Amino acid sequence: MPAQAALLRNRFWVTVAVTLTALMQTLDSTIANVALPHIQGSMAATQDEISWVLTSYILAAAIMTPPSAFLANRFGRKNVLVACGAGFILASALCGAATSLMQIVCFRFLQGAFGAPLMPIIQAVLLDLYTDKERGKSMAIFGFGVMFGPIIGPTLGGLLTDFYNWRWVFYINLPLGAFALAGMIVFMQESVRETQRSFDFFGFGLLSITVAALQLALDRGQSQNWFASTEIVCELMTSGLCFYLFLVHTFTAEHPFVEPGMFRDRNFVAGLIFNFFAASTLMGTMALMPIFLQNLLGIPVLTAGILMAPRGIGTLLAMLTIPRLANIVDPRWLLLIGIVVTGLAMGEMAHFTLDIDNRTIIRTGFVQGIGLGFTMVPISILLFSTLDRRYRTEASAMYNLLRNLGGSLFISLVVTLLAQNSQIYHAQLTEAITPFQDTLPAIWDWRSSAGAMALNGEVTRQASGIAYFNDFALMQWLALGTIPLLLLFRKAKIKAVSDEEKAVHLE
Repeated sequence: MPAQAALLRNRFWVTVAVTLTALMQTLDSTIANVALPHIQGSMAATQDEISWVLTSYILAAAIMTPPSAFLANRFGRKNVLVACGAGFILASALCGAATSLMQIVCFRFLQGAFGAPLMPIIQAVLLDLYTDKERGKSMAIFGFGVMFGPIIGPTLGGLLTDFYNWRWVFYINLPLGAFALAGMIVFMQESVRETQRSFDFFGFGLLSITVAALQLALDRGQSQNWFASTEIVCELMTSGLCFYLFLVHTFTAEHPFVEPGMFRDRNFVAGLIFNFFAASTLMGTMALMPIFLQNLLGIPVLTAGILMAPRGIGTLLAMLTIPRLANIVDPRWLLLIGIVVTGLAMGEMAHFTLDIDNRTIIRTGFVQGIGLGFTMVPISILLFSTLDRRYRTEASAMYNLLRNLGGSLFISLVVTLLAQNSQIYHAQLTEAITPFQDTLPAIWDWRSSAGAMALNGEVTRQASGIAYFNDFALMQWLALGTIPLLLLFRKAKIKAVSDEEKAVHLE
């Protein structure tokens, strides 16, 4: 019994350490967004130049996510987590101390490169740390790190920027990371290494170019006018060609970079597809809401962050509820509940007006948070429920890669639609204003230059509002449109576990 208690204590502290690490990594995907205007002013950068602070991080993370499985198998999960965690902390400190745009872009690239392997390996660690019967608990813990970080990021970023300065959105990683690193070093056991399998440099190169070219096209598409730009067309063609070559290489090479055997599992493939689309709702909302609140409703950055916090509270409550429900309710039903609740929340957001009150914003955010919590955790349970244990680290890398690509693709889509629809609705609203109208307020008297500017500003605001509400409606139908994918999932398998097997999981 004392040995069992020690194992449980170690499991608790390892769980705390890796969850904090996951939270730290996902926090950085959104915390810098709020501080970006302040960084731009400090670095005297243009809008296009400052966007590379975000793009460099995303690009590095996209490239370094796929090889995380090989690194963990070759060097051991603990060694890779500690090394990448230390590198992420150092890169965060360098970002905070940066004095030029070139420095912060390079350090953000390093931050993304060191941070990318963390999430897949942490997910695999949690899957092995808990028994199959406790899979709901392990995936709820992982889901907390994946979803709570991006949701709380704008709030925390607003607080730090408002009360201190933008450098603290990076310095906040130092105490969190130091505590997490100490926990992993002291309590975590090293995994068994696989030294026989060689690294497929050709496959890695093809997949890296595929992901990097696609990510660049998605990030720069709106500013370069998409298919009217030779750059974007070349990037998409390069991505498509390299992906085709990667598929051919994967199914013909003796030791491919990605093991094709795991794609024979139906739940895994269905989970990847579902995860690709489900991530878009979370990422799309997190990309649009801060701008909507600040630019259209005129809400200060700190207040906007506070208004978005209930979404994280709803997610947290869902995470606390799901582990108990997962053992008595089929995860497919939990997933259906999450989809419907998310769809209802997005439907209400699609009917917002520019006179919306804070109470409604808080309520819809809270409901959406519950729906997202009930969506992401059951996906992970179903995805790994039938998959062979030896594929877990590699499958976790694919899971996180598809989640990030789905989010990036949808953010590009909604931002493009927002810009295009704003122009269309501006033209349509302008057509409705004629010289014969005498019901306009004096401040909008179009016959004076000041009145014309004020009227144009209000028309632009209303047109943008309609475009935002259309994007929210698109997210609603995208969420509800994933319901038929539930038919692809088999029921999750939960095996009885002996005391000896429990001890193996805890070690």
